[in-house]
Amino acid sequence: MSDAQGPDDATERVADADETVEENVEAALREFLDILGESETYRRFVAADEALQADDDAMALLREYQQKQRQLRRGGFDESVMEELKGLQSELSANETIQRQQAAQADMVELLRRTNDIISEEIDEEFARSTGGGCC
Repeated sequence: MSDAQGPDDATERVADADETVEENVEAALREFLDILGESETYRRFVAADEALQADDDAMALLREYQQKQRQLRRGGFDESVMEELKGLQSELSANETIQRQQAAQADMVELLRRTNDIISEEIDEEFARSTGGGCC
């Protein structure tokens, strides 16, 4: 019997090594997600989002603002709708629940941006870049 290993054995070793790397990446990702979930930034984001969802007045204000935006997009420029949007924007800016949620969201986005930058630097390629999506 020969000690020489054929191409099938080499392919199997490469596949095993790839599987080990994939398992290590998945384990590191789970660890990262656990740590992220324990971070103050993430906890503040979740709490602010839950507070927003529970604030009926703030949610109604957001829905009204979004409805006016859609109205403006569908109907083209309309001075009266634009004025309503400006008024709603002032109300959004004055609403403490909405401001807290937006600030927490901005902090979360910044944390994830920094994370992306670190990964991108390590792999010497833009990690979370958009490839344009779509299949066709």
